[in-house]
Amino acid sequence: MHADSPCPVARSADLLGDRWALLVIRDAFDGITRFGDFQRSLGAARNILSDRLRRLVEAGLLVQQPAADGSAYQDYVLTAAGRDLFPLLVALRQWGERHRFAPGEAHSTLVERSTGSALAYMQPQDAAGHAIGAEQTVVRKL
Repeated sequence: MHADSPCPVARSADLLGDRWALLVIRDAFDGITRFGDFQRSLGAARNILSDRLRRLVEAGLLVQQPAADGSAYQDYVLTAAGRDLFPLLVALRQWGERHRFAPGEAHSTLVERSTGSALAYMQPQDAAGHAIGAEQTVVRKL
């Protein structure tokens, strides 16, 4: 594990670097809050899903709270830190759309709720708001 690493990518990958963690977060953005609904959506084994939900709660990305409908169930809800993962999921989705589907192959599309329009391609920007590529950056290592 990279808990003491000075690299933010390594620390983040420790938590989010497996498919189940990212798909749980994706489903939480899609409004899923209950264990059984996550399980139906993901098809994950109960023990795996339980472990990922526990880890995401411990990391502060999800919180358990009483069910919104007043039932005895607990809901898993994104925290502010969890909601901050939205750009990561959009970037991963857009990369997948470009590189993991054949031309013309059907796939789900993320659209703006109010207009139904697809989101513009995400691109890192410099402080002035201009698009910037990897070749224009450098990591300052400790």
